Amino acid sequence: MDFDFYQDLFAPFGEITTRKMFGVDGIYCDGLFFAIVADDELWLKVDSVTRAAFEAAGAEQFIYQMKNKSTPIPYYRAPEDIFDDEESLRFWTQHALDAALRNRKPSKKKKQ
Repeated sequence: MDFDFYQDLFAPFGEITTRKMFGVDGIYCDGLFFAIVADDELWLKVDSVTRAAFEAAGAEQFIYQMKNKSTPIPYYRAPEDIFDDEESLRFWTQHALDAALRNRKPSKKKKQ
């Protein structure tokens, strides 16, 4: 993955970091996990609120392959125009960030 490319692409939204996990690269914005890069393709987080917009745009769902098992996960291929259209970038990235925020798991507080 070209970290600099994605850091530049998503910089307007906040601090961008990445982490390798299960054969993909996770992309975080201000600590919020909202995208993955797998096989040089960008996939954005969806949920029940945003899924229809991605499907209407013809985006396909990411299918995670492991040990002869296919598991669909809530990430859809980013529309190609986000790479050269600022308005599209804002629209789809905001959908992904909103989905990630709505589905963020509460942090576990240590017992004292």
